[in-house]
Amino acid sequence: MRPEIAVNLAAVNKRLLAMAGAQSHDMLQSLEAAGVHVVQGEGRLDGVGAVLVSTSAGSGGTDFDRIEADTIVLAVGASPRELDSAKPDGERILNWKQLYDLPAIPEHLVVVGSGVTGAEFANAYRTLGAEVTLVSSRDQVLPGEDPDAAAVIEREFARLGMNVMSKSRAESVTRTENGVIVALEDGRTVEGSHCLMAVGSIPNTANLGLEEAGVQLTESGHIRVNKVARTAIPSIYAAGDCTDFYPLASVAAMQGRTAIMHALGDFVRPIDLRNVAANVFTYPEIATVGWNARSLAEARDVAQAIEHTIPLSLNPRAKMIGFTDGFVKLFAWKASGTVIGGVIVAHRASELIFPLALAVEHRLTVDQVASAFAVYPSMTGAITDAARALHQH
Repeated sequence: MRPEIAVNLAAVNKRLLAMAGAQSHDMLQSLEAAGVHVVQGEGRLDGVGAVLVSTSAGSGGTDFDRIEADTIVLAVGASPRELDSAKPDGERILNWKQLYDLPAIPEHLVVVGSGVTGAEFANAYRTLGAEVTLVSSRDQVLPGEDPDAAAVIEREFARLGMNVMSKSRAESVTRTENGVIVALEDGRTVEGSHCLMAVGSIPNTANLGLEEAGVQLTESGHIRVNKVARTAIPSIYAAGDCTDFYPLASVAAMQGRTAIMHALGDFVRPIDLRNVAANVFTYPEIATVGWNARSLAEARDVAQAIEHTIPLSLNPRAKMIGFTDGFVKLFAWKASGTVIGGVIVAHRASELIFPLALAVEHRLTVDQVASAFAVYPSMTGAITDAARALHQH
């Protein structure tokens, strides 16, 4: 018999929050060590060249400091999107921030939304032992990812015993005495102990004086920026999830660095979203960079590209660790052999995608990638094998 494993979710969440807090503390110390003056408070623009910061005064009132600046970088992030018909209460109906306050593993977690956030949490909580139902309005989970990669994740979800309800759009979530009822548009209902609403995010750009300063926003409230993170106002930049760029932590960091270097007159290479490496932290992970089948089809460039997939069932290292359901897929231009993208579905794919990110960023050819030595046996050997298969005679 397999031994049962008890998971102390409160301890897990405490550790997660402690690690996040430690990371923030380390960053604060780095800023202060570099001579940065850090002001704690809530800020808003006061025209083009200044920021008003509200700080709590000792008397219980509110003081405002006006800080003038030649350059301003907005990095205010985003918050979970909420639906009027499924308002989170922090106890039974939850957004992805409130999940970390759960004291124990839910008996039955209903996850609404099958994008990256929904899939990651559904995978995590099913692995921890909760019964999980994933409500997906699409044909396949992770609709923004490579279809072959998403198919691997769906197979893994089925193996774990997760109930994935495809083509099922949630209409409302109602709290009951001991749980929740999720009502679907087609009249069906799903009962559970808790519900996670993973239906996207909204930028924290309201009431910051952006429009008054001339900063342009999209209809969704995101700040419009160019490839050097500059807004419509030359002295104001923006970075992260509050912008209309790719909502990834790595992109936010690159935007911030690019903004400062550009403002200081240093050389910068405009950010190309085609070169951004991304990862979905399910098990297995999905790591991607550059062009894929969907983007090539949308650009009508499928005929100009070649691709090759190496199943990890053929990789000796994958066999040794017992993981063979993933793959490495490479895309290249047919005429030049230049690597333009890749998809890796594997254990710790996030650590394997970097060689492909280098190849895409520096326009390496499949022959150049194939000529580099990969350790044998290794998972990265699948990358050189795929590149070798794309050699053009």
